[in-house]
Amino acid sequence: MKVKIHHEGTNIILILLLILIAINIPMWLYVRPAAIPVTAASAILFLSVVNFFRSPRRHFNGNRENVVVASADGKVVALEETFESEYLNCRVIQLSVFMTVFNVHANWFPVDGKVLFVKHHPGRFMAAYLPKSSTENERSTIVIETKNGQKILMRQIAGAMARRIVTYAEPGDEASIEDHMGFIKFGSRVDIYLPLDAEILVKIGDKTTGGITEVARLKP
Repeated sequence: MKVKIHHEGTNIILILLLILIAINIPMWLYVRPAAIPVTAASAILFLSVVNFFRSPRRHFNGNRENVVVASADGKVVALEETFESEYLNCRVIQLSVFMTVFNVHANWFPVDGKVLFVKHHPGRFMAAYLPKSSTENERSTIVIETKNGQKILMRQIAGAMARRIVTYAEPGDEASIEDHMGFIKFGSRVDIYLPLDAEILVKIGDKTTGGITEVARLKP
């Protein structure tokens, strides 16, 4: 597994580096006693931001037929039957993964197939673990049709700290579980809406790895 810096963070990291250099050089020249703790704090901040924008490329080695993989690194915080009213208009299983600021924040396609629908919704910035965040927070909805014709909806949801959702997927795109479909900056949540007869392979509290962890199997 190769890890690099995600392009969403390149400018942020460069600007932060220049600011920290501008702060630390005068400290070492004119206020040397305070320079060591300031430099240490600067290094911790810089490395934390670099860690946040890490962008691993992952290869799924399992059986890809009818598989649904996690779209994000994090923890399963919701797994329940609900009614999806934006696109599917039917009862489904909602599987939600919450990401902290320490998780990778790239988002993967949950299934192989074709992107049918993409829509961004402006909204609030409540804590992403709250149930109402799925319908009231700023969010992006993506619908993918699998190769056997089933429609899977996923939703990127902003949180209290997440102020920008980036969605790369566009209608007509080919979706692959090994490809990034978007990015959420500074902690949030991703929901996947599955058919009621899907075999669920995770439970509340389980940790997931985006593009790797099998979370469900669809019926043929």
